Amino acid sequence: MLTIYHNPRCSKSRGCNTMLIDLGKEAKVINYMKDHFTEESLSEVIKKLDIQPIKLVRTNEAEWKENFKGKDLSDQDIIKAMVKYPKLIQRPIVVNGDKAAIGRPLEAIQAIL
Repeated sequence: MLTIYHNPRCSKSRGCNTMLIDLGKEAKVINYMKDHFTEESLSEVIKKLDIQPIKLVRTNEAEWKENFKGKDLSDQDIIKAMVKYPKLIQRPIVVNGDKAAIGRPLEAIQAIL
């Protein structure tokens, strides 16, 4: 079963959810704004995405600019920042087994289906 890490306020997240339904794919939907990632769970998703943690950060968000921009942060520091401020996490994220993709653009999800 697929898992979508979803922010219902995000049009891309809503569009991804609709796309999966239209494709007949059943997915477990996790609103990560309410059901927060832990450092361990976010690290696991990042591993499945096969990216550096900074690639998952929405660097234009106020929380990033005010608290982290320009600082020398380790990968673990970046993960901690995303756990503390989940709004910083790129969305949507779809996980399919040991693979994951960020749905920006939504077509990126199709590569892991």
